[in-house]
Amino acid sequence: MSDRQARGEVPEVLFWVGCAGSFDPRARRVTKALAAILDHAGVSYAVLGREEMCTGDPVRRAGNEFLFQMMAHQNIRVLDGYGVKRIVTACPHCFNTLRNEYPELGGHYDVVHHAEFLQRLLDEGRIRLREGGPFRGRKVTYHDSCYLGRANGVYEAPRRVLEALDASLAEMGRCRSRGLCCGAGGAQMFKEEEKGERRINRERTDEALATGASVVAAACPFCNTMLTDGVAAASGPEATPAPEVLDIAEMIAASLAEVRP
Repeated sequence: MSDRQARGEVPEVLFWVGCAGSFDPRARRVTKALAAILDHAGVSYAVLGREEMCTGDPVRRAGNEFLFQMMAHQNIRVLDGYGVKRIVTACPHCFNTLRNEYPELGGHYDVVHHAEFLQRLLDEGRIRLREGGPFRGRKVTYHDSCYLGRANGVYEAPRRVLEALDASLAEMGRCRSRGLCCGAGGAQMFKEEEKGERRINRERTDEALATGASVVAAACPFCNTMLTDGVAAASGPEATPAPEVLDIAEMIAASLAEVRP
């Protein structure tokens, strides 16, 4: 963003990468996929780079309100300093915090999750998919992220994206507003789980496997991690080929007709 500003350029959107998309090796693949799509669609975008701090979602969920507000105010100062108006992120946790919680601290932005942004690019014809892509006719099930679905009501956009791939969508019994949490929300991603009879990500994975889908689609780095772990735990050496766990951005990136210069 600083380089763009120095050249007097105003990007169409700020791509908020997030902690997972910056540091987790698996989530970095989603970051690269989304960047490839933005380049393909001719979207002018920028990132904050080292100036981007965690939104503070995990610490607020864990109860450290003081640290959350410190982090939020720092981010708001940076965003307002660059005059940022529109933000796109691939993380529902960042999306929810930036969209719904930063305004109470003075941070007012048009925040869009990448599922909705991808749908818009597809509807506008800015994304061109090749004929007979790798997911055509494949059975795909989609996991609704809590912070994207129940918290913000985004259910149709990711499914519209999957439809554009000519995939066959097989819904889990608990989906949309009744979707089961993967177990990572509310800062649970970063702490030991409470004692119980069964790990929640294993239960959700079993629901995904029961659909017979060859791809479990997600739109959240936390969900991606929990479902990937669940698939790995459920698949033994004698098991049938385990389904892939992919972010919808990875699926679109793998199906692009071309990448524009």
